[in-house]
Amino acid sequence: MKYLLRLNIWVLLLLLFTACNGKTPCDPVSLSDSFAKGADVSWLTEMEASDVHFFNKKNEPQECMSILRDMGMDAVRLRVWVDPDNGWNNAADVLDKALRAKQLGLRIMFDFHYSDSWADPGKQNKPSAWKNYDFEGLKTAVQDHTESVLIRLKQNKITPEWVQVGNETGDGMLWGDGRASVNMQKYATLNNAGYDAVKSVFPDSKVIVHLQNGYDQALFRWIFDGLKSHGGKWDVIGMSLYPNSDNWKLLNNQCVANAKELIERYQSDIMICEVGMPWNEADQAFLFLSDLKSKLRTLNPAKCLGIFYWEPQSFGGWKEYNLGAFDR
Repeated sequence: MKYLLRLNIWVLLLLLFTACNGKTPCDPVSLSDSFAKGADVSWLTEMEASDVHFFNKKNEPQECMSILRDMGMDAVRLRVWVDPDNGWNNAADVLDKALRAKQLGLRIMFDFHYSDSWADPGKQNKPSAWKNYDFEGLKTAVQDHTESVLIRLKQNKITPEWVQVGNETGDGMLWGDGRASVNMQKYATLNNAGYDAVKSVFPDSKVIVHLQNGYDQALFRWIFDGLKSHGGKWDVIGMSLYPNSDNWKLLNNQCVANAKELIERYQSDIMICEVGMPWNEADQAFLFLSDLKSKLRTLNPAKCLGIFYWEPQSFGGWKEYNLGAFDR
């Protein structure tokens, strides 16, 4: 089936690209150049292969990343899977998208899931090829996989500004060995294998440890106190935040309070690595993101690195995901 996707301008305005206070757009040059206004676009190549086409606000066909760039987006986030069944998000697919982002002058984040498919709070499954490894073998696999993907990118003159070591690791990664609630030391060791691998290829890239539920102060304190006490390393604390039209004000306040404490407690940078709201709630989504952005900007500007939407180029029902910012 062929889908023709046209940009819903009002909805995309919510993506922070130009919104400052939820009422009137502000001049982008008034914002810190370092504050990332980005989005995860990892589905893009799969969507294109499914005969999805994108149109800009003039109803002209246009490549999707360039539409987002023209709206003010300056960064992309790309997930990395180890050996996915269908090939999407493997090293070759990630390279394809990264090359396109580089050509457009976009900043880049890579998000290592350390799985063959989704890693999230409900599952952190080992890649099939790693299932029978002992712990030392697992640590080596994390290092080798991370280095291999990043070296391939470096050979193509792609330099990430940020790299996530694990995705939504609120209870660690690579269960059961790296499950934080079972063995925080092993989680910290696996995390550090990824951290050190990133730094060996790109010493200046910032490494992110990313958790779900950015409003959950207790979760973040537990994980990062645990990592710190076991020698865990990170440069940036990443958060996800997925409110709805009824609770976004409360969750924004809790998320910003959490961010403030994390900056003070760990002297760490923070970033909102994932946000989203239902695509058909444009008015509320605009207010949600405008409010979140303006409140984050009241914190230490050198420590608040940006916000990434997840995934704006999708539309209602794509992969059963309804938080995109495009319509048909």
